[in-house]
Amino acid sequence: MLTHSLYILVGMILLALGAEGLVRGSTGLALRLGITSLVIGLTVVAFGTGSPELVLSIRAAAAGNGGIALGNVVGSNISNICLVLGVAALVKPMRVRSELIRRQLPIMIAVTFMLIAMLIDGTLSRLDGGVLVTSAVAYTVFAYVMAKRGETRRVEAEFDAALATDARPVWQDALMLSIGLVALLVGASLLLNGAVFIAEGLGISQVVIGLTVIAIGTSLPEMATSVSSALRGEADVAFGNVIGSNVLNILAVLGVAALIRPIAVVGLSGVDLAVMVASSVLVLPIMWRGSILSRWEGALLLTGYVVYVGSLIGKSF
Repeated sequence: MLTHSLYILVGMILLALGAEGLVRGSTGLALRLGITSLVIGLTVVAFGTGSPELVLSIRAAAAGNGGIALGNVVGSNISNICLVLGVAALVKPMRVRSELIRRQLPIMIAVTFMLIAMLIDGTLSRLDGGVLVTSAVAYTVFAYVMAKRGETRRVEAEFDAALATDARPVWQDALMLSIGLVALLVGASLLLNGAVFIAEGLGISQVVIGLTVIAIGTSLPEMATSVSSALRGEADVAFGNVIGSNVLNILAVLGVAALIRPIAVVGLSGVDLAVMVASSVLVLPIMWRGSILSRWEGALLLTGYVVYVGSLIGKSF
Protein backbone atom coordinates (compact mmCIF):
# COMPACT_ATOMS: atom_id res chain seq x y z
CA MET A 1 0.00 0.00 0.00
CA LEU A 2 2.85 2.39 0.84
CA THR A 3 4.56 1.68 -2.48
CA HIS A 4 1.40 2.43 -4.43
CA SER A 5 0.82 5.58 -2.39
CA LEU A 6 4.28 6.69 -3.53
CA TYR A 7 3.26 5.84 -7.11
CA ILE A 8 0.35 8.26 -6.75
CA LEU A 9 2.53 11.01 -5.28
CA VAL A 10 5.29 10.67 -7.87
CA GLY A 11 2.68 10.37 -10.63
CA MET A 12 1.06 13.65 -9.57
CA ILE A 13 4.43 15.41 -9.54
CA LEU A 14 5.35 14.09 -12.98
CA LEU A 15 1.96 15.07 -14.41
CA ALA A 16 2.35 18.62 -13.09
CA LEU A 17 5.92 18.92 -14.38
CA GLY A 18 5.00 17.30 -17.69
CA ALA A 19 2.13 19.69 -18.28
CA GLU A 20 4.39 22.63 -17.44
CA GLY A 21 7.01 21.46 -19.93
CA LEU A 22 4.34 20.84 -22.56
CA VAL A 23 2.82 24.29 -22.08
CA ARG A 24 6.17 26.10 -22.10
CA GLY A 25 7.50 24.21 -25.11
CA SER A 26 4.33 24.47 -27.20
CA THR A 27 3.86 28.14 -26.24
CA GLY A 28 7.40 28.97 -27.32
CA LEU A 29 6.95 27.19 -30.65
CA ALA A 30 3.54 28.82 -31.24
CA LEU A 31 4.91 32.31 -30.56
CA ARG A 32 7.68 31.63 -33.10
CA LEU A 33 4.98 30.86 -35.67
CA GLY A 34 3.49 34.30 -35.12
CA ILE A 35 0.39 33.16 -33.20
CA THR A 36 -0.78 35.85 -30.77
CA SER A 37 -0.64 35.37 -27.01
CA LEU A 38 -4.43 35.70 -26.73
CA VAL A 39 -4.99 32.85 -29.19
CA ILE A 40 -2.35 30.70 -27.47
CA GLY A 41 -3.81 31.38 -24.05
CA LEU A 42 -7.29 30.27 -25.09
CA THR A 43 -6.23 27.21 -27.10
CA VAL A 44 -2.68 25.91 -26.61
CA VAL A 45 -2.52 26.55 -22.86
CA ALA A 46 -5.99 25.05 -22.29
CA PHE A 47 -4.91 21.90 -24.12
CA GLY A 48 -1.60 21.84 -22.25
CA THR A 49 -3.02 22.18 -18.75
CA GLY A 50 -5.65 19.59 -19.65
CA SER A 51 -3.06 17.14 -20.97
CA PRO A 52 -2.82 15.14 -17.70
CA GLU A 53 -6.55 14.35 -17.91
CA LEU A 54 -6.17 13.40 -21.57
CA VAL A 55 -3.17 11.09 -21.14
CA LEU A 56 -4.48 9.45 -17.97
CA SER A 57 -7.99 8.93 -19.36
CA ILE A 58 -6.65 7.38 -22.57
CA ARG A 59 -4.51 4.96 -20.56
CA ALA A 60 -7.43 4.19 -18.24
CA ALA A 61 -9.82 3.54 -21.14
CA ALA A 62 -7.28 1.34 -22.94
CA ALA A 63 -6.79 -0.69 -19.74
CA GLY A 64 -10.53 -1.15 -19.28
CA ASN A 65 -10.73 1.29 -16.37
CA GLY A 66 -13.41 3.50 -17.92
CA GLY A 67 -14.77 4.44 -14.51
CA ILE A 68 -11.54 6.21 -13.68
CA ALA A 69 -11.61 8.11 -16.99
CA LEU A 70 -15.18 9.27 -16.41
CA GLY A 71 -14.64 10.08 -12.74
CA ASN A 72 -11.45 11.93 -13.60
CA VAL A 73 -13.20 14.31 -16.01
CA VAL A 74 -16.24 14.94 -13.81
CA GLY A 75 -14.04 15.40 -10.75
CA SER A 76 -11.54 17.59 -12.58
CA ASN A 77 -14.25 19.91 -13.87
CA ILE A 78 -15.61 20.27 -10.33
CA SER A 79 -12.17 20.86 -8.83
CA ASN A 80 -11.16 23.31 -11.57
CA ILE A 81 -13.98 25.65 -10.56
CA CYS A 82 -14.41 25.02 -6.84
CA LEU A 83 -10.83 24.21 -5.84
CA VAL A 84 -8.70 26.01 -8.43
CA LEU A 85 -10.73 29.21 -8.78
CA GLY A 86 -11.56 29.11 -5.07
CA VAL A 87 -7.92 29.04 -4.03
CA ALA A 88 -6.96 31.61 -6.69
CA ALA A 89 -9.64 34.03 -5.42
CA LEU A 90 -8.48 33.57 -1.83
CA VAL A 91 -4.99 34.53 -2.97
CA LYS A 92 -6.30 37.63 -4.75
CA PRO A 93 -9.81 38.68 -5.87
CA MET A 94 -10.15 38.46 -9.65
CA ARG A 95 -11.96 40.73 -12.14
CA VAL A 96 -12.68 39.33 -15.60
CA ARG A 97 -12.55 41.89 -18.43
CA SER A 98 -12.59 39.63 -21.49
CA GLU A 99 -15.86 39.52 -23.43
CA LEU A 100 -14.62 36.37 -25.18
CA ILE A 101 -14.30 34.53 -21.88
CA ARG A 102 -17.79 35.66 -20.87
CA ARG A 103 -19.11 34.23 -24.14
CA GLN A 104 -17.39 30.91 -23.46
CA LEU A 105 -19.22 30.39 -20.16
CA PRO A 106 -22.53 29.40 -21.82
CA ILE A 107 -20.54 27.01 -24.02
CA MET A 108 -19.08 25.33 -20.93
CA ILE A 109 -22.54 24.95 -19.41
CA ALA A 110 -24.04 23.65 -22.68
CA VAL A 111 -21.25 21.08 -23.06
CA THR A 112 -21.84 19.93 -19.48
CA PHE A 113 -25.53 19.31 -20.16
CA MET A 114 -24.64 17.56 -23.42
CA LEU A 115 -22.49 15.09 -21.49
CA ILE A 116 -25.30 14.41 -19.01
CA ALA A 117 -27.69 13.72 -21.91
CA MET A 118 -25.20 11.22 -23.36
CA LEU A 119 -24.89 9.43 -20.00
CA ILE A 120 -28.64 8.88 -19.54
CA ASP A 121 -28.56 5.51 -21.35
CA GLY A 122 -25.80 4.29 -19.03
CA THR A 123 -23.00 4.19 -21.61
CA LEU A 124 -20.74 6.67 -23.32
CA SER A 125 -20.57 4.97 -26.70
CA ARG A 126 -18.15 5.30 -29.58
CA LEU A 127 -20.80 7.31 -31.41
CA ASP A 128 -20.94 9.68 -28.42
CA GLY A 129 -17.15 9.83 -28.48
CA GLY A 130 -17.17 10.78 -32.16
CA VAL A 131 -19.67 13.57 -31.53
CA LEU A 132 -17.58 14.87 -28.62
CA VAL A 133 -14.30 14.83 -30.57
CA THR A 134 -15.93 16.59 -33.54
CA SER A 135 -17.30 19.19 -31.14
CA ALA A 136 -13.81 19.61 -29.65
CA VAL A 137 -12.43 20.49 -33.08
CA ALA A 138 -15.30 22.93 -33.67
CA TYR A 139 -14.76 24.56 -30.27
CA THR A 140 -11.03 24.99 -30.90
CA VAL A 141 -11.69 26.60 -34.28
CA PHE A 142 -14.31 28.87 -32.67
CA ALA A 143 -11.91 29.92 -29.89
CA TYR A 144 -9.17 30.59 -32.44
CA VAL A 145 -11.38 32.66 -34.75
CA MET A 146 -12.93 34.68 -31.93
CA ALA A 147 -9.53 35.35 -30.35
CA LYS A 148 -8.16 36.52 -33.71
CA ARG A 149 -10.85 39.20 -33.79
CA GLY A 150 -9.09 40.84 -30.89
CA GLU A 151 -9.93 42.04 -27.42
CA THR A 152 -9.32 45.25 -25.54
CA ARG A 153 -5.68 46.14 -25.37
CA ARG A 154 -5.71 45.61 -21.61
CA VAL A 155 -6.86 41.99 -21.98
CA GLU A 156 -4.33 41.33 -24.74
CA ALA A 157 -1.61 42.78 -22.51
CA GLU A 158 -2.56 40.31 -19.76
CA PHE A 159 -1.99 37.36 -22.07
CA ASP A 160 1.21 38.90 -23.46
CA ALA A 161 2.61 39.21 -19.93
CA ALA A 162 1.43 35.77 -18.84
CA LEU A 163 2.93 34.00 -21.85
CA ALA A 164 6.11 36.05 -22.19
CA THR A 165 9.07 33.72 -22.70
CA ASP A 166 12.78 34.28 -22.45
CA ALA A 167 14.68 34.22 -25.73
CA ARG A 168 15.85 30.64 -26.21
CA PRO A 169 16.79 28.42 -29.16
CA VAL A 170 14.01 26.51 -30.89
CA TRP A 171 15.62 23.22 -29.91
CA GLN A 172 15.07 24.06 -26.24
CA ASP A 173 11.35 24.54 -26.85
CA ALA A 174 11.24 21.23 -28.71
CA LEU A 175 13.19 19.53 -25.90
CA MET A 176 10.83 20.90 -23.22
CA LEU A 177 7.86 19.69 -25.26
CA SER A 178 9.37 16.21 -25.63
CA ILE A 179 10.35 15.90 -21.97
CA GLY A 180 6.90 17.10 -20.98
CA LEU A 181 5.24 14.39 -23.05
CA VAL A 182 7.43 11.67 -21.56
CA ALA A 183 6.78 12.93 -18.02
CA LEU A 184 3.04 12.90 -18.72
CA LEU A 185 3.12 9.31 -19.96
CA VAL A 186 5.18 8.04 -17.03
CA GLY A 187 3.23 10.08 -14.48
CA ALA A 188 -0.13 8.90 -15.83
CA SER A 189 1.01 5.29 -15.67
CA LEU A 190 2.21 5.58 -12.07
CA LEU A 191 -0.87 7.47 -10.88
CA LEU A 192 -3.24 5.06 -12.62
CA ASN A 193 -1.51 1.93 -11.31
CA GLY A 194 -1.33 3.27 -7.77
CA ALA A 195 -4.93 4.46 -7.75
CA VAL A 196 -6.35 1.19 -9.14
CA PHE A 197 -4.41 -0.89 -6.59
CA ILE A 198 -5.53 1.25 -3.63
CA ALA A 199 -9.14 1.37 -4.86
CA GLU A 200 -9.26 -2.42 -5.10
CA GLY A 201 -7.51 -2.85 -1.74
CA LEU A 202 -9.89 -0.53 0.10
CA GLY A 203 -12.98 -1.61 -1.80
CA ILE A 204 -13.52 1.89 -3.23
CA SER A 205 -15.06 2.24 -6.68
CA GLN A 206 -12.89 3.43 -9.56
CA VAL A 207 -15.24 6.36 -10.12
CA VAL A 208 -14.73 7.66 -6.56
CA ILE A 209 -10.94 7.43 -6.96
CA GLY A 210 -11.28 9.32 -10.25
CA LEU A 211 -13.51 11.96 -8.66
CA THR A 212 -11.10 12.62 -5.80
CA VAL A 213 -7.42 11.64 -5.84
CA ILE A 214 -6.92 11.52 -9.61
CA ALA A 215 -9.06 14.60 -10.27
CA ILE A 216 -7.03 16.66 -7.81
CA GLY A 217 -3.76 15.33 -9.23
CA THR A 218 -4.64 16.13 -12.83
CA SER A 219 -5.92 19.60 -11.83
CA LEU A 220 -2.54 20.67 -10.45
CA PRO A 221 -1.45 22.38 -13.71
CA GLU A 222 -4.63 24.47 -13.75
CA MET A 223 -4.01 25.30 -10.09
CA ALA A 224 -0.46 26.50 -10.75
CA THR A 225 -1.48 28.56 -13.79
CA SER A 226 -4.54 30.15 -12.15
CA VAL A 227 -2.89 31.00 -8.82
CA SER A 228 0.14 32.57 -10.49
CA SER A 229 -2.17 34.50 -12.83
CA ALA A 230 -4.25 35.76 -9.89
CA LEU A 231 -1.11 36.96 -8.11
CA ARG A 232 -0.15 38.96 -11.21
CA GLY A 233 -3.66 40.39 -11.57
CA GLU A 234 -4.31 38.38 -14.75
CA ALA A 235 -7.82 37.14 -13.96
CA ASP A 236 -8.71 36.67 -17.64
CA VAL A 237 -5.85 34.19 -18.01
CA ALA A 238 -6.98 32.27 -14.91
CA PHE A 239 -10.63 32.07 -15.97
CA GLY A 240 -9.77 31.35 -19.60
CA ASN A 241 -7.56 28.48 -18.50
CA VAL A 242 -10.26 26.91 -16.31
CA ILE A 243 -13.16 27.36 -18.75
CA GLY A 244 -11.14 26.10 -21.72
CA SER A 245 -9.87 23.10 -19.76
CA ASN A 246 -13.38 22.18 -18.58
CA VAL A 247 -14.79 22.31 -22.11
CA LEU A 248 -11.92 20.26 -23.54
CA ASN A 249 -12.04 17.75 -20.67
CA ILE A 250 -15.52 16.74 -21.77
CA LEU A 251 -15.16 17.11 -25.52
CA ALA A 252 -11.59 15.95 -26.16
CA VAL A 253 -10.67 13.82 -23.14
CA LEU A 254 -13.89 11.83 -22.77
CA GLY A 255 -14.40 11.85 -26.54
CA VAL A 256 -11.06 10.15 -27.25
CA ALA A 257 -11.48 7.78 -24.29
CA ALA A 258 -14.92 6.67 -25.53
CA LEU A 259 -13.60 6.16 -29.06
CA ILE A 260 -10.95 3.82 -27.66
CA ARG A 261 -13.47 1.85 -25.60
CA PRO A 262 -17.11 2.62 -24.69
CA ILE A 263 -17.43 3.69 -21.05
CA ALA A 264 -20.10 2.21 -18.80
CA VAL A 265 -21.59 4.67 -16.31
CA VAL A 266 -21.06 2.64 -13.14
CA GLY A 267 -20.59 4.25 -9.73
CA LEU A 268 -21.27 7.80 -10.91
CA SER A 269 -24.25 9.18 -9.00
CA GLY A 270 -26.77 11.88 -9.83
CA VAL A 271 -25.24 13.93 -7.01
CA ASP A 272 -21.85 13.93 -8.76
CA LEU A 273 -23.40 15.17 -12.00
CA ALA A 274 -25.51 17.72 -10.13
CA VAL A 275 -22.40 19.11 -8.40
CA MET A 276 -20.64 19.38 -11.79
CA VAL A 277 -23.60 21.30 -13.24
CA ALA A 278 -23.99 23.50 -10.17
CA SER A 279 -20.30 24.42 -10.10
CA SER A 280 -20.47 25.44 -13.77
CA VAL A 281 -23.68 27.44 -13.40
CA LEU A 282 -22.40 29.18 -10.25
CA VAL A 283 -19.87 31.06 -12.35
CA LEU A 284 -22.66 32.93 -14.18
CA PRO A 285 -23.73 35.11 -11.21
CA ILE A 286 -20.10 36.18 -10.88
CA MET A 287 -20.27 37.61 -14.39
CA TRP A 288 -23.57 39.34 -13.62
CA ARG A 289 -22.15 40.90 -10.46
CA GLY A 290 -19.42 42.99 -12.04
CA SER A 291 -17.31 39.99 -13.18
CA ILE A 292 -15.46 39.87 -9.85
CA LEU A 293 -14.67 36.70 -7.93
CA SER A 294 -14.14 37.93 -4.37
CA ARG A 295 -12.37 36.24 -1.49
CA TRP A 296 -15.62 35.30 0.26
CA GLU A 297 -16.92 33.73 -2.95
CA GLY A 298 -13.64 31.86 -3.31
CA ALA A 299 -13.99 30.64 0.27
CA LEU A 300 -17.55 29.52 -0.48
CA LEU A 301 -16.41 27.54 -3.54
CA LEU A 302 -13.57 25.94 -1.59
CA THR A 303 -15.83 25.04 1.35
CA GLY A 304 -18.34 23.44 -0.98
CA TYR A 305 -15.56 21.38 -2.57
CA VAL A 306 -14.26 20.16 0.80
CA VAL A 307 -17.78 19.14 1.84
CA TYR A 308 -18.35 17.30 -1.46
CA VAL A 309 -15.07 15.38 -1.36
CA GLY A 310 -15.56 14.64 2.32
CA SER A 311 -18.99 13.15 1.62
CA LEU A 312 -17.54 10.95 -1.16
CA ILE A 313 -14.82 9.62 1.12
CA GLY A 314 -17.25 9.16 4.02
CA LYS A 315 -19.65 7.07 1.90
CA SER A 316 -16.77 4.87 0.70
CA PHE A 317 -15.94 3.49 4.15
